[in-house]
Amino acid sequence: MNLATPPSTLRNCSAEEWQIRCDLAALYRLVAHHRMTDLIYTHLSARLPGPGHHFLINRYGVLFHEMRASDLVKIDLDGQVLEDEPQSKPVNAAGFTIHSAVHMHRPDAMCVVHTHTSAGIAVSAQKQGLLPISQHALKFYGHLAYHGYEGIALDLDERDRLVADLGPHDAMILANHGLLACGASIPQAFHTIYYLERACQAQVAALAGGAELIFPPEEVRRKTAAQFNRPGGGGEHARMLWNSALRLIEGEGTDWRS
Repeated sequence: MNLATPPSTLRNCSAEEWQIRCDLAALYRLVAHHRMTDLIYTHLSARLPGPGHHFLINRYGVLFHEMRASDLVKIDLDGQVLEDEPQSKPVNAAGFTIHSAVHMHRPDAMCVVHTHTSAGIAVSAQKQGLLPISQHALKFYGHLAYHGYEGIALDLDERDRLVADLGPHDAMILANHGLLACGASIPQAFHTIYYLERACQAQVAALAGGAELIFPPEEVRRKTAAQFNRPGGGGEHARMLWNSALRLIEGEGTDWRS
């Protein structure tokens, strides 16, 4: 099979869409590699170019470590599956609600990642939220949103409240639930969720140690956040990280570009 072109089962799939499919499938594999999965639950999505605001999301029931480009499902903002055989590609309703909310209201958020990791859920259940106690956490100082828990995300009217809470930020903690990250590209979304997850892991470990925590001075917190979030800086680092990370999944199982 020529991995640069889509299989015959995906009719009307442009070269641009196929590349996005391949990159999103790779993101699923990387999330699995770093143990940020919850079996078949949680979702990663990517907006496709064009006026229809269509986006790709995982076929319900496929494990992240086995995700292929052809397994991804194209849907619209109403949750309609835009595939030749929609009945063979089911989509999780809660995943649609969360991701469609961001894709509807944040045109800059090409990719959206939602996870249910132990560390992410633990921090989401802590009243103080993410503490500025690590360099990883300081990336999000003043750049992190919070959204209150409303139950399993099946009610479409929650979308307005979710995006209102997200605001202009690229990272959010969903209380009693997990983490959400988005980016202008798939590499940037991966960079954000990786840092947010590591920050949560560090916080859980630090709190478990029982010792008094050290908090950097306010001016250092702001300086570090500015260093992380300088205009144009994130994209270059994200691409470098992405190209290196792809080597971690090369040769594992079936090719994600299939």
